[in-house]
Amino acid sequence: MPATNDLPPLPPRREPVLRALADICGPDFARTARSIDTVGGRRVSFVSVPATARQVEDTLRVAAERGLAAMARGSGSKIDWGTPPPGVDLLVDTGRLGGLWNHRPSELTAEVGTGTPVRALQAALALRGQRLAVDPPSRSATIGGMLAVNESGPLRHKYGTPAGQVAGVGYVDLTGSRREAELVGDDFEGVILSAALRLEPLPAARRWVSVPVSTPLQVHNLVDEALAQQVDPSAVEVDLPTPAPGRTVAQPPGSVAVLLEGGAQSVVERSGRLAKILGPGAEIAELAPSWWGRYPFGPKDVALRISVRIEDLHAAVYALRDAASGPVPVRGSAGVGTVHAVLPGNLDPERIERIVDTVRSILMARSGRAVIVSAPPATARDVDMAGRRELF
Repeated sequence: MPATNDLPPLPPRREPVLRALADICGPDFARTARSIDTVGGRRVSFVSVPATARQVEDTLRVAAERGLAAMARGSGSKIDWGTPPPGVDLLVDTGRLGGLWNHRPSELTAEVGTGTPVRALQAALALRGQRLAVDPPSRSATIGGMLAVNESGPLRHKYGTPAGQVAGVGYVDLTGSRREAELVGDDFEGVILSAALRLEPLPAARRWVSVPVSTPLQVHNLVDEALAQQVDPSAVEVDLPTPAPGRTVAQPPGSVAVLLEGGAQSVVERSGRLAKILGPGAEIAELAPSWWGRYPFGPKDVALRISVRIEDLHAAVYALRDAASGPVPVRGSAGVGTVHAVLPGNLDPERIERIVDTVRSILMARSGRAVIVSAPPATARDVDMAGRRELF
């Protein structure tokens, strides 16, 4: 077989695998891996891009028969989340498994293919005045990738996690058999094909009420006050970045923001009432804050997820700062007690473990938890990363 993608010729034992994948998906949709095709910092061997459920079945049968470890990939935005797998031989790219069908606007239901970008789905549903009430911070997230780790954004406060908005999924297990499941979670392994979704009407109006904050205790007090007002918030988020040089107490670096949605008149009334209660620093805007719905970490950082009761969130953040010997950026859903904190990716793994263990000891008595969601590959292999169940 001739060389492909400017790579050296394949060893004889690999030629039959690539040939089989090309026979299934087409010669343009099966290839040897490139430098970008990595999991846990290690390049895989093959990439296939099936377009139908049958092609997914046949692809995974080839992998099972030849003892290849296979893994699905959507946009790849979260492929390195959690515990690194011991090795992946084949990436099953879901880019051709998209689409929206069986959309029943009157019943607020639809089915969607796993490779459909969440943003594309929302744009299509908006034409019918509907939405899937999710807003994953990964901008390129696909439906399958979002469901694979149950990736939640600010709307989790009111609508719950993405898994809770799915009536069922169709998937192909690692033996190549097509199956169905009512719940998304760690009960199955394989490639998700499609999901039956529960939809929501698109709100007529949205307003963000924001107020500046400096400390975790201020966050606790403001969130407690906001939730006591019975204004039916769709989301309550916090952003506590590392203070910039030159800031003073009079320049709070952080912010608490509350999203209100619904009918235009109702939203105006509720946002005005909430802003008055939160004090003279509160502002009302029709656009979200620049940090809203974005992760505070990047691929070179260590991302720590803290989940605890709302009333104990500030204690966990203070403990994290003490353990890290300085300010730690924190952002997330203060209204449900789940935030992400950022540690530098160049910290020694032992130091990271000590910091996380300190926070866990504080959370243990408060029925909370702290897990490392993402880290640079070299670090992820030496620290206690979140397992699949913990990503949910």
